[in-house]
Amino acid sequence: MTSDFETQLRAVSLRVTRPRLAVLAALRDHPHVDTDTVIALVRADQPTVSHQAVYDVLRALTDAGLVRRIQPAGAIARYESRVGDNHHHVVCRSCGAIADVDCAVGQAPCLTASDDHGFVVDEAEVVYWGTCPDCATERISQ
Repeated sequence: MTSDFETQLRAVSLRVTRPRLAVLAALRDHPHVDTDTVIALVRADQPTVSHQAVYDVLRALTDAGLVRRIQPAGAIARYESRVGDNHHHVVCRSCGAIADVDCAVGQAPCLTASDDHGFVVDEAEVVYWGTCPDCATERISQ
């Protein structure tokens, strides 16, 4: 998989570095994680990588379009490596778990602006809120 990451980095004119490879691997294996979690995951394999290096890598990868930064209302920023599609997210109101939801298809008035005010709309961001199965089970058992 490392060679895929190297190809991705080179395709966007970024140098291939161990911290960049480690961040991409962490996000592949752990989607929707916050910066502190990325730092911990990277340091598990590369203990000398600094906080600032991880912040810089996340910014560079996001700017290059290899990583997506999401921030549901009231939550801290999270990162994922699933890019290039217009997928959405479902967020648990109780524990904050996040999962991907493929873009709605068919009749989807929520994805068609009632008045686009002259904008050329090319993306819709939808966040579904609810309770994840683990939290729902916990509530029932209480």
